[in-house]
Amino acid sequence: MPLPATEARHPGAIGIQSLPAPEILARLLDGHRHAAEQVAAALPEIEAAAEAAARALAAGKRLAYAGAGSAGLMALSDALELLGTFGIAPERTPVLFAGGAAALAVMRGDVEDVAADGAADVARAGLGPGDVLICVSASGTTPYTLAAAAAGRAAGARVVGVANVAGSALLAAADVAVLLDTGPELVAGSTRLGAGTAQKIALNLVSTLVGIRLGHVHDGYMVNLTADNAKLRRRAAGIVAAVAGCDAAAAEAALAAAGGRVKPAVLIAAGAEGAEAARRLLAASGGQLGPALAALAGR
Repeated sequence: MPLPATEARHPGAIGIQSLPAPEILARLLDGHRHAAEQVAAALPEIEAAAEAAARALAAGKRLAYAGAGSAGLMALSDALELLGTFGIAPERTPVLFAGGAAALAVMRGDVEDVAADGAADVARAGLGPGDVLICVSASGTTPYTLAAAAAGRAAGARVVGVANVAGSALLAAADVAVLLDTGPELVAGSTRLGAGTAQKIALNLVSTLVGIRLGHVHDGYMVNLTADNAKLRRRAAGIVAAVAGCDAAAAEAALAAAGGRVKPAVLIAAGAEGAEAARRLLAASGGQLGPALAALAGR
C-alpha cells in the first residue's frame, strides 16, 4: 500500500542533518511558505464551510470541531479563540479531541486509533440536524476523526472535512471537502509542520469569515469581543471611540452603560438612549452594527 503524501520523503530533506543551521531553517521556512500557498486552491470550499457554519450559529445551532494529535490541536486552537475574538460562547463550539483532556497534557498516539471514541464523543456532544462539524486530519484516514465524521453525518450534522491528502477517506465522507495539498514534510510524517500550518490558516479563514457574517466584525474591529482582562477592556474602549467617533471618556461611559458589551456601547456613544434602545436597534438589524448605526443616524 503506497504511503500518503504526508508520509513520503521530501527531496529537500536528503542530507538535511549535515547542513548548517541557517540552511536547515531556511528549508523549513520554505516548507511552511509552500504549505501556506496551497490554501489558495481551497478557498471555494473554505467559503462554503464558513457560510454553513455561520448559518448554523445564526440559527442557534452549534459549530463543533473534531480531531486527533496535531490536527486536533489546530482544531482546538481555532475553537478556543472564538470566545475572546467574537464573543461566541464555548457551549456553541464544542471540541471533540481524541483522548480527551488527558491527551492535551501528554500527547498519546494510540487514542487516535480508537474509532469508537469518535462516535461516542459525537453522541456525548449531542450533535444533530442544523449543527456543523469540522473534522481535521492530515492524512484523512485517522480512525477517531473518520468515526466522528460518520457519526456526525448519521446524526444529521453537516460535516466539513479538512485533510492534506487528495482522495482520502475523510474528504470523501464530508459534505464540504477542504483539500490542503501540502505534500511531503521535511521531517517525513511530521504533519505539525507544513500540514499543520495550512490547517491553521484554513481554519482561521473559516472562523474569521464566520465572525464577519455574524456581524462580530465592523471595519476590522472586534465588536463582539469578550473583554475579560485589562488589555481587552482598553481595546473595547478604543473600538467604541473609533467606531462611534467619541472621546475615551464617552467610550468608557458607554461601555459601563452597556455592561461592557461593545456593540450596544457603540450605539449608546453614537446617540442611542440607553442599553434597551441599543438592544432594539441591534435586534432589528440582526446583530449587524453597520445597519444599526445607519438606522440610528436616520432617526
